[in-house]
Amino acid sequence: MSTAAVEGEDVRSPSSAVGRGTGRHPLLRGLLPAAGAMLVAAAGALIAVGCFLGLYLRPTSDDWCAAWKARDLGVFGITSDFYTTQNGRIANAFLSGVVYGDGLAGTKVLPTVIAVSFTAGLVLLGRDFVRFLGGRPRPLVLTACALVVQALLYFGGTRSYQVLLWAPATISHTVPSVIGLWALLLAIRTVSHPRAAVRVAGFASAFLIGFALGTLSEPFALVSGLLAAAVGLLCLPRLGLARNVHPFTWCLAWCSGLVCGLVVLYTSPGARWRRAQQPEKESLLSAGELRGTFEDWLRMWDSVTGQWAYLGAAAVGVLLGLASGLRGSAKPAPGRRDPRRTIPRKVLVALLLLPVPVVVLGSFAVVVGLRSGYGPTGWTYARTWTSYLVPMELALCGYGALLGAWGGRWLSGRRTADAVLVTGAAVAGCLALASVGALVPDVKELTTTTVTRSVAWDAQNSRIRAETARGATDVGYRPLYIGSLAEPFFTGSYERDWVAACVSKWYGVDRIHRR
Repeated sequence: MSTAAVEGEDVRSPSSAVGRGTGRHPLLRGLLPAAGAMLVAAAGALIAVGCFLGLYLRPTSDDWCAAWKARDLGVFGITSDFYTTQNGRIANAFLSGVVYGDGLAGTKVLPTVIAVSFTAGLVLLGRDFVRFLGGRPRPLVLTACALVVQALLYFGGTRSYQVLLWAPATISHTVPSVIGLWALLLAIRTVSHPRAAVRVAGFASAFLIGFALGTLSEPFALVSGLLAAAVGLLCLPRLGLARNVHPFTWCLAWCSGLVCGLVVLYTSPGARWRRAQQPEKESLLSAGELRGTFEDWLRMWDSVTGQWAYLGAAAVGVLLGLASGLRGSAKPAPGRRDPRRTIPRKVLVALLLLPVPVVVLGSFAVVVGLRSGYGPTGWTYARTWTSYLVPMELALCGYGALLGAWGGRWLSGRRTADAVLVTGAAVAGCLALASVGALVPDVKELTTTTVTRSVAWDAQNSRIRAETARGATDVGYRPLYIGSLAEPFFTGSYERDWVAACVSKWYGVDRIHRR
């Protein structure tokens, strides 16, 4: 949470010196909008393709189970089923019931809903951040940042299909980040509101949203709880970051909601049943398990750091920092505080470095949960990485923006400022564009795979529907794999083949056989 959010002020800090230094550079004024427009077009095109692919989504793996349960049991029926017999994730089940409530239509529009709401939230958050720097928000560059961050999130990892297109994964691991982002915006606008009723409503909303997220996604609950706890401690009035206890109270309400939600989830009959199905294994605190968890964590980060395109988030952040200083000469508004002069240096340094331990510890917590639930191969479930990749990318973008603003301020008044700033903006723009371009082959492959499967699925669906209409109770099914997800006959024992059972339920037959 930014200091501007804590204090509720339109801060005019000395970074306005950036404006006095860069406002006279016509080349930079022309280059930054051009770079922003190119990035909006490039990243926006990739995200638009991802949204368009929603029309070609067809059921696989958990889709089959959620689809027939939402159809036959209704929204509250599937919620009860998740609580009593599945995993206890009641908010997850409720959203699944909403998405699958009208057949498969909800899964087709969900990627677009995610992308639009994520973009709007990131632009609003970026606007608040730029104002905290004392700069002027530039909508084009802010939009470029929002789209580049999303393109990297959706297509930069090893499970693009699951992160954006597969509804069970997006509900569990992508939607929580969108909800968390809008909850942060709600906090920014309520913690410093002069009316007590608005602040109380904000605190209550924090608890309720936190409770829902605690029963929606355990990985996100762990990461967001760690972040909120750290920010809440830094917002204690005695440290100078906040003037009152309102930010601390909001963070406390958020963490309390998360804890209550996780308790409800963990103690549910469904969660107890799920734990009973797992084989006996060593304690997570044993030397062997700790060593295995640490090795899994290293393997995961080896995969993440192997994707250089994530640097594009920092590069587009540099453009944002430079663009925020493109303004005429301005003086701080009367009565406005410079946060860097009122916040103790140690607290300010801790605030700036906060994303690092949150991402590091949060990612380790995610691996612990994955290893506990899925065993030694759990770390490969890359769809869960979204919970810490979002704060990682936002941190990279924020650090880039601070670097750009600091560079413009440091070069202010120097004779070489124009050349250096233009060169820096050009390099940052090229790196951001290259990072987006590096995603094109994966998006192309994703498009081909998704469309091809949809054609084959439609043909098979028509055949099965025709057979069931003639009274068949045992129909043939050919597995159509996509996104490293399970299909019928993934196991040698039909009795343990839950996907085949859900396919049978969906088509209303007794069983299916391999075709």
